[in-house]
Amino acid sequence: MANQSADMTLLALLERTSRLIQGSLHAKNLAPAQWLALQYLARANRFSRTPTAVGLYLEATKGTVSQTLIALVRKGLVRKECDRTDRRSVSLQLTGRGKTALSRDPLSDLSAAAAALPRQTQDSLNRGLADLLKVMLARTGGHSFGQCSTCRYFQRNREPDDQRRPHQCGLLKVALSDDDGSKICVEHQYAA
Repeated sequence: MANQSADMTLLALLERTSRLIQGSLHAKNLAPAQWLALQYLARANRFSRTPTAVGLYLEATKGTVSQTLIALVRKGLVRKECDRTDRRSVSLQLTGRGKTALSRDPLSDLSAAAAALPRQTQDSLNRGLADLLKVMLARTGGHSFGQCSTCRYFQRNREPDDQRRPHQCGLLKVALSDDDGSKICVEHQYAA
């Protein structure tokens, strides 16, 4: 019974935190889905800035994602670029206005609150929530959208000081910079 009580406390805390986050996203002339899409695009690597990836990350329907992106483009926060090699493929890029909007991110209060916690608490929360997310993704079959450098396909540069030999994505067979390695990816799979 004690374990069930602890589970309920955890669920209640997660639910309440989620509500506070959702409430803060109803701010500054953008809908919550628009804020979340902007935040995603700022964190996503170059391979993951597509309408399909946005939809997978937000767990939203194509219609919702389409309307969200139309609004962001209309507001001048995002621009669409056709892929040079595949004209059917669209890449989404934050504009200068989009980056400025993110500097007033409504989640900055949450970020500041987390940063104010003792380092040990931050580390425990990070590990615990990461473990919880992995279990949930395994149960639901969702995409992890983890940081590229933590992916099973990430091949670290064998000579870190040699800029001519960048990291490599073993899945896509492309070179990756340090910046690419710090971004989240739609193809991410946790390393064993």
